[in-house]
Amino acid sequence: MNMRRVVRQSKFRHVFGQAVKNDQCYDDIRVSRVTWDSAFCAVNPKFVAIIIEASGGGAFLVLPLHKTGRIDKAYPTVCGHTGPVLDIDWCPHNDQVIASGSEDCTVMVWQIPENGLVSSMSEPVVVLEGHSKRVGIITWHPTARNVLLSAGCDNQIIIWNVGTGEAMITLEDMHPDVIYNVCWNRNGSLICTACKDKSVRVIDPRKETLISREKAHEGARPMRAIFLSDGNILTTGFSRMSERQLALWNTANMEEPMTVNEMDTSNGVLLPFYDPDTNVVYLCGKGDSSIRYFEITEEAPYVHFLNTFATKEPQRGMGYMPKRGLDVNKCEIARFFKLHERKCEPVVMTVPRKSDLFQDDLYPDTAGPDPALEAEDWFDGKNGEPILISLKNGYVPGKNRDLKVVKKNILDNKASKNTENSTPANKSASPAPSIKSEAKLEEILKEIKSLKDLVSSQEKRIIKLEEQMSKIAI
Repeated sequence: MNMRRVVRQSKFRHVFGQAVKNDQCYDDIRVSRVTWDSAFCAVNPKFVAIIIEASGGGAFLVLPLHKTGRIDKAYPTVCGHTGPVLDIDWCPHNDQVIASGSEDCTVMVWQIPENGLVSSMSEPVVVLEGHSKRVGIITWHPTARNVLLSAGCDNQIIIWNVGTGEAMITLEDMHPDVIYNVCWNRNGSLICTACKDKSVRVIDPRKETLISREKAHEGARPMRAIFLSDGNILTTGFSRMSERQLALWNTANMEEPMTVNEMDTSNGVLLPFYDPDTNVVYLCGKGDSSIRYFEITEEAPYVHFLNTFATKEPQRGMGYMPKRGLDVNKCEIARFFKLHERKCEPVVMTVPRKSDLFQDDLYPDTAGPDPALEAEDWFDGKNGEPILISLKNGYVPGKNRDLKVVKKNILDNKASKNTENSTPANKSASPAPSIKSEAKLEEILKEIKSLKDLVSSQEKRIIKLEEQMSKIAI
C-alpha cells in the first residue's frame, strides 16, 4: 500500500507533436539570414508574420493563416525600415497591429488590413525614434493598451505610449552590456532581463528601480529569462563547459537557483515559450531540429521533462500561437510555426483524449484580447490582471478598433496659454485670418481651374496629333 508512485502523474505526459502536411505549410519564403537571436516569426489567431531577406532595407511578410501553399515572390510585404528587421511582435489587444524593431534604430507600428495585405506597406501608423543603435527586442505590455517596450544595442530600454508616439520611460544605466531579452510579468508591473554580463535583473520600470540582480549562467553564450505566472523566473543559458542549462529562480531570493537542469552541448540559443495556463514551457533551440517541453510544478524538483518533438530539419526561428488561436476540439495545447530556410511549417502539440467533449482541465480560462487598463492608467501607477475568457465554444474574434495615434503638440499648449492671456480687444481682431484663408482658397481654386483647362487643351492637341499620324501611316 505504501509503495511510492514511481511515475509522476501528469496530464501532459503523453503530449505529442506533429508537423502538418506539406500543403498546409507556407512555401518559398526567403527567411531572413540576419545574425540575431530573435524568433523571426510572430503569430496570432489571424496572421503569421515572418521576417524575410530584403534588398535595400528590411521587410517582413504578413500572411493570413489560411494562405498556405507556395507564396508568390511578388506577394506584398511590410517594408518601411531602411535596415534589416530584427524583431516583430503582434499586439495582444488588436490582431491587426504589429510592431517591428530594426537595424535602422527605429521602432515602427503597423496596422494590417483586416483581410491581409493587397499591396506592399511602407507607411507605418507611427515611427518611434529614441534608440541610438539597432533595436533588437520588441514586446507589448500584456494588460495595458498601447504600451510597448523596446530594447536596443545602446543597452537602453524604452517604454512607449504608442497612442501618443511618446517615449514615457527610459532605463539608461541599468545594463552595462547588450540586453539579450526582456519579459513582462503576468500583470505587467515588473520586467526581467537577461544581459551579456551573465546577470538576470528584475526591474520595476515605472519607479525605474532595480529590485534584484543575480549571475544566472556561467557560460559566455546568450541567455534568456522569462517570468512564470507565479512570479518565479525561468532562465536558459550555458554552463562554463558550454552545456545548455535550464534554471528556475525564486525572485524573493535569487542567490541560488531552485533547480538547474543540464541538457546537452549544442551551441544554439534556447528560446523558451511558456504557457501560463498549463505551466508547460517549450524550449526551441536556434539551429536545433527539436522542441523539448517541460512541466513546471510547485513541488521539487519543480521542472519535469515531458518529451521531445524531433524532426530532421533544423529551425531558423519559431512562432508561438496564443492560446485563443488553438483548436480546442482537437485537444491542441500549443501550435508552433517552425521556420526552415525556405518555408514555414506549423507544428501542432496535442494531448490525446478519447472524448470529443470540451476538456476543461486542458483549457482553463485564458488571457483574452481585451486590455485591463489604458496606457495612461498604467503610467500613472495602476496595475491590471489579464481579463480572462473561456475557450469552451472556441474563440470568436471581435471587431478590432483602428490604432489611432494622437501626437501631442507642444505648440498647442503654448497657443492655449496665449489665448487665455489675451484681452477682449485682441479677440475682436480674430476674424482677419479667416478673410486671409478665404482669399487663399480662391487662389487655389483658380489654379485648379487653369490646370484643368491646360489638361483639356493638351488632350485636344494629342487627339489632333494622333489623327495626323494615322493619315501619315495610311
